Amino acid sequence: MLVLYRLGGHIPLPGINMAALQQAFGAGEMGGLFGLYDMFVGGAFRRATIFATGIMPYITASIIIQLLGAVIPYFQKLQREGEEGRKKITQYTRYGALVIAAAQSLGMIAYLNNLDANSQSAVINPALSGIPFTVLAVISLTTGAALIMWIGEL
Repeated sequence: MLVLYRLGGHIPLPGINMAALQQAFGAGEMGGLFGLYDMFVGGAFRRATIFATGIMPYITASIIIQLLGAVIPYFQKLQREGEEGRKKITQYTRYGALVIAAAQSLGMIAYLNNLDANSQSAVINPALSGIPFTVLAVISLTTGAALIMWIGEL
């Protein structure tokens, strides 16, 4: 499983020019919020890989579902139902994680588009830029998040 995770952390998103991406990030370290995020996902953000979302969408969804359990009676009931309720909560957490991963993917794509606009060479392949790249990248990043969830549950 570790090999699969490491492999996914090195597969770039379709349509990314890796040389231009590395040039855009520069030789220096990434600073600020993006540098911290890149550290949490093991450098996958800097490399724009399919695992760039990391496990964070699942953790966020899990926290949200737990908070909903304190406020919404339906989730309170599920928490008290035992094994069946736990299975249902886990299912909702997975679905929530995929929605969060898709939203997070859109943010990453916006960042890559901004990086592309400020870069001297095209980070995103011009033949794929725009809607085709966005759709392909969201699917790739969301699938990557689903694979990470699957690896984590094994």
